Amino acid sequence: MDVIVGIDVSKERLDVHVLPARDSFFVGNDHAGVDELARRLTRAKAGIVALEATGGYEMLAAAGLSSTGFAVVVVNPAQVRSYAHALGRRAKTDPIDAAVIAAFVAATSPEIRPLRDEESEVFSAIVSRRRQIVQMITAEENRARMALAKETSKSIRRLLAALRRELESLDGDLDGRIRKSPLWRVREALLTSVPGVGPTTARTLIAEMPELGSLDRRRIASLAGVAPFTRQSGKWRGKSFIGGGRSRVRAVLFMAALVAARHNPVLKAFRDRLVAAGKPKIVAIVATMRKLLTILNAIIRDGKPWQSA
Repeated sequence: MDVIVGIDVSKERLDVHVLPARDSFFVGNDHAGVDELARRLTRAKAGIVALEATGGYEMLAAAGLSSTGFAVVVVNPAQVRSYAHALGRRAKTDPIDAAVIAAFVAATSPEIRPLRDEESEVFSAIVSRRRQIVQMITAEENRARMALAKETSKSIRRLLAALRRELESLDGDLDGRIRKSPLWRVREALLTSVPGVGPTTARTLIAEMPELGSLDRRRIASLAGVAPFTRQSGKWRGKSFIGGGRSRVRAVLFMAALVAARHNPVLKAFRDRLVAAGKPKIVAIVATMRKLLTILNAIIRDGKPWQSA
């Protein structure tokens, strides 16, 4: 059996469990702790090292261990908890979680994908920050419509002006990083050649879905969370749903599909056919999202821009 390492990540420390030795220990979640962890895992001849996604606290350990040469995988916390419940393990502590992560990886053998480099991580962080600023602008604009007091309106206008300046600054930063990377520049041009896909969608896909163009259409749809899954038992058949995957990618694909369903002749005809066949409009848009992603995947794979029939 390969040596598999499960790591439960918190802000201050990393709880580690090693299989099959069943060795457990912890180190600090800092540079010194990661260096110590790398030395111990090297002595243990670790094969796969798995960490839970924890909103960013795992990034230091994942990057440090990956650069040392370990095969690192970041696993979905919801899947790990479902696996624990299936085993009947209700107790939850950091050492127990580390052991469950190791057991989950041993049982499921998740695919090991290369981690993003530092420049890609920074680009993704800027894209995420831009999305937060847009959400704050939308919230303040909604408050402006409801504001009655003059002082409140002035405060909202001042904040909106500052937020819009920050949005311009972030867009300039993204423009500069795109210009410096020939690969990203080409990818953005290819993606935005499709009617309905703007810079925001293209840059989100560049940041959040580097696998675009390297997987088949079914796997890329599953990765984005737009592949429908069915519920069926005996003669009963429930409705199909989408979910899981990368929510940020799914969100921009939804907006892009709405635009494409009006302005992209191929996707508009596709969506209209589904509606004419009696499909609910939301189902038609979800199918349009999936078809749009398939088109974008093929464009990046082939390196050829959109060509309307």
